[in-house]
Amino acid sequence: MADPRMVKLAEVMVNYSLNVQPGEWVSIRGDYLVAAPFFQELYRQIILAGGHPTPFLYSNAFQEIKLKNATSEQLEWIAPTAKLRVEHVSADIFIFANENTRMLTNVDNNKQAALQTALRDLNATITERAAEGSMRWAIAPYPCQAFAQDANMSLSEYEDFVYKATFADQDDPVKQWQQVHDKQAKLVDWLAGKKELRIQSPSCDVSLSIEGRKFINADGHVNMPDGEIFTGPVEDSAEGWVNFTYPAIRLGREVEGIRLEFKKGKVVKASAQKNEEFLLAQIDIDEGARRVGELGIGTNFGITQFTKSMLFDEKIGGTFHMALGKSYPQTGGVNKSAIHWDMLCDIRTSSQITVDGQLFYQDGEFKI
Repeated sequence: MADPRMVKLAEVMVNYSLNVQPGEWVSIRGDYLVAAPFFQELYRQIILAGGHPTPFLYSNAFQEIKLKNATSEQLEWIAPTAKLRVEHVSADIFIFANENTRMLTNVDNNKQAALQTALRDLNATITERAAEGSMRWAIAPYPCQAFAQDANMSLSEYEDFVYKATFADQDDPVKQWQQVHDKQAKLVDWLAGKKELRIQSPSCDVSLSIEGRKFINADGHVNMPDGEIFTGPVEDSAEGWVNFTYPAIRLGREVEGIRLEFKKGKVVKASAQKNEEFLLAQIDIDEGARRVGELGIGTNFGITQFTKSMLFDEKIGGTFHMALGKSYPQTGGVNKSAIHWDMLCDIRTSSQITVDGQLFYQDGEFKI
């Protein structure tokens, strides 16, 4: 018998997050071998909503084979089906589940960079269509053994964690997400029209311009779980430094002790205590990779444990994250890059955020 919380999460993803309408083409992507029950339930819910679901199977095992054996020509080739999907689907849902989160750890940096560069235009199409409203997309978590292990939990403990964070264990999850929206709306409304934001803590002192930019109220319509507000800072504005207090995980590599220094919006010095070579390779992938594409502030104080999964971790109340690389156009950001790499910093003690000189946040509490 299917876990009723999983069924409820699928209902929320289809009817709230994506708001699937009759006749819409909806793609479902993910690792079917890991997440078959959720795949099937999402398919069922899309059918019940009147949509046309089409599965696209994805696996890091395929990525590993390609990255270790493909020629340059094969790395650059984009499947016509992939192009058709991103140009024409009404909605897309990606199931966040994995067999082995470290499967790509030993893959050559240059080959990973070549594949990311090849996918840049495809990803840009998704970003542009989402910004103009012609395509909706969402990421949905499925509790799996690999993520449970990374989070230092048993699978049953991780299931409880995931379904609690998504409100799938509640009678009315949508009502809960609407309440999240209302709370965050107050923050977003206060920030509208402001010009400069500065974050100060023992781990950072960085300022960015938010003039003319829009903060987005992340309330479960794209990421699940959610609980953040974010924007795309002015591209040449970042000044200062950040020592990111959590590991930044990307493409199977765990990069620890990252320190970035910014001048005129650009990373001018970068270092890491672990996997520094990978960090430097990623931020040199193209011109936009050394600029801040996103600044996000976590508002979900119900997520208290670092899990090594940014889908959850970037929402932790009392943290902020910066993403190097691609901006989201709906924020007003214009930075373009093959990467969008979120890095997380704790600001729950001896920390503050000021906006145009006014205290916005201090030590785990919003002050407006």
